[in-house]
Amino acid sequence: MVQRVSSRQMPGLRMATTIDASKLTVTKTTTPKQKEANADLLFGRTFTDHMLEIDWDTENGWHDPKIVPYGDFQMSPASSALHYSVQCFEGMKAYKTADGDIRMFRPDCNMERLNNSMERLALPAFDGEAFMDCLKTLVKLDESWIPQEEGYSLYIRPTAIGNSPYLGLTAPNHAKLFAILSPVGPYYPNGFKPVRLLADTKNVRAWPGGVGNAKLGGNYGPTIKPGNDAMKDGFDQVLWLFGEDHQVCEIGAMNVFFIMKTKDGKTEVVTPPLSRGDILPGVTRRSILALAEESGDFVVSERAITMNEVHTAWKEGRLMEAFGAGTAAIISPINLIHYKGNDIEFPTGDDIGPVAKSFWRQLCDIQYGIKEHEWSIKI
Repeated sequence: MVQRVSSRQMPGLRMATTIDASKLTVTKTTTPKQKEANADLLFGRTFTDHMLEIDWDTENGWHDPKIVPYGDFQMSPASSALHYSVQCFEGMKAYKTADGDIRMFRPDCNMERLNNSMERLALPAFDGEAFMDCLKTLVKLDESWIPQEEGYSLYIRPTAIGNSPYLGLTAPNHAKLFAILSPVGPYYPNGFKPVRLLADTKNVRAWPGGVGNAKLGGNYGPTIKPGNDAMKDGFDQVLWLFGEDHQVCEIGAMNVFFIMKTKDGKTEVVTPPLSRGDILPGVTRRSILALAEESGDFVVSERAITMNEVHTAWKEGRLMEAFGAGTAAIISPINLIHYKGNDIEFPTGDDIGPVAKSFWRQLCDIQYGIKEHEWSIKI
């Protein structure tokens, strides 16, 4: 039995309602779109023929899920998503292997993180397994949109929004959970292009006790202007910092890793910790840490790292590589960090470092089914 409790009766309570995947309905498009050539695909610009929608309200819980033709949906001008940024999302991918199988990479991690993000916004909880069943049906329906070539994939964007049709800063009584699909090409179509970073000592993206550990729309909009300003100064991305000691947070919208030699000659893989609450728990981040631990070749550290430590390691010749990690690029190598008027340059130059390349290759092999692994889920 589904328990329905009004948020007006119990403020702040997240209703433990269930999505019933067995009631999923599918309405196929009567006007299928023309597909673009793989070489013409740009990230987030092309969308498939269908999308998934599931509405929610406090009186009825989760409505029956439905797959419908891709298109606009109606919402109130007073919607809480528009006025109070009650919105969160995920980024995940489906891959088509050389044998024609469709695989997804660690989708359970995305469902866990989406639920956590929704909790932070007082949005309703959902059954991740049931939602994944609906997503798999959507992906299979639009299977012909998945490019069958390594480096190409189908980007999946699950999104949740508060959709209460009135003003007022309160937990939403209406919500919508939906997903759209977009075929995408390789992040670096002409080979890896290392990025130049500006270590921003003025703007702060996230801080302990904030919402940096949730994938909320409100985390991203305010980063656009600092990113644009950095590009005007000749940099590709911002390296986000916080605190008087300038602790490293993230690069752009990605987790960041440093590869450095310890003073006793060991190779350390370092990334900022999740314990502060300002770092997004990336699925790629999580996977790289697991691969590094499994190899036995590294000292693996989730710890605070300051720009002073990075600069000192560079001066001492111990700074080997750095890279961003995320769903879109998998690995984004870094060749320079500009900090307080100084350029910290990496010995990898205009290429990807060997450690980063090894992680990238291992992840690609798992994602495309070249290597069988529990993280690669066949659908």
